[in-house]
Amino acid sequence: MPFMDKPCAPACERNREPILDVLRDHFGDRRAVLEIGSGTGQHAIFFAAHLPHLVWQTSDRAENLPGIKAWLDEAGLPNTPPPLELDVTGAWPAGRYDALFSANTLHIMPWSVVECLFAGLADVLAARAKVAIYGPFNYGGSFTSASNAAFDLRLKEDAPHQGIRDFEKVNRLAGEAGLELVDDRAMPSNNRCLVWRRIGG
Repeated sequence: MPFMDKPCAPACERNREPILDVLRDHFGDRRAVLEIGSGTGQHAIFFAAHLPHLVWQTSDRAENLPGIKAWLDEAGLPNTPPPLELDVTGAWPAGRYDALFSANTLHIMPWSVVECLFAGLADVLAARAKVAIYGPFNYGGSFTSASNAAFDLRLKEDAPHQGIRDFEKVNRLAGEAGLELVDDRAMPSNNRCLVWRRIGG
């Protein structure tokens, strides 16, 4: 796939540095990360280049894999294996990961799929694994900014199942999956980066 044909998400270029700061804090002692919903693959090559101790495993639905592979192939990094096809409502990878990352996915998925995502974590997370999720969240049932309220409206106009998720509901799913919140960091453009740690084994 020629360079000009690679998919490009400008938001990835804008938010990658602040996210990297969080990942440096929490993934510094990790070995293998599974990225859910890798999208274009831009985040993967940036984080894998800056965190060379990590094997960064991309994944997404089948239709997005060629674009991800194009970015991975061009970068040629030794710590980015080929992307995996993953629909969180179906079968998950057979391996175990001590880190998991996902950006800008929860507000795109139907809520039932968000539930499937958290329910599936037990099958792929190693003991004491960490989970980092980036995106917009509501707190106390309210938007954190006028821009987030407008964004939520646009999401619902595009597809009724989309929308900014409530932090409390997401954190409850994480708790049911055996995770405890260890960081909730403010990010640019009224986003957050939430980090959980798996409790016990």
